[in-house]
Amino acid sequence: MRRLSPGQIALIAVLVALLILTGIWATMVWNSSGDVVMDKHGWIALGLGTFFSLLIGCGLMALMFFSSRSGHDDAADPFRKRREPPAE
Repeated sequence: MRRLSPGQIALIAVLVALLILTGIWATMVWNSSGDVVMDKHGWIALGLGTFFSLLIGCGLMALMFFSSRSGHDDAADPFRKRREPPAE
C-alpha cells in the first residue's frame, strides 16, 4: 500500500469531522422533536414521498444498467477495451 499524501489526510479529517457533526446534529434534532404529533396527512405525505423517491431511484438505476448493457455508452469512452464474450 502506498502512503497517503498530506492533502488526502486533510480531506479524510474534514470528511470525518463533517460526519461527526452531522451525527450530533441529527441526534439533537431527533431528541428535540420527540413530542411532535404527526396527523394522518403527515403520514400520507411521508409515505408518498418515500414511495416516489424509491420509484425514481430504482427507475434511474434500471435505465443506467440497461444503457450500459446495450452499448449506448461505448461512444462516450473510446479508450475502454472491449471484452470479447466467452467462447461456448
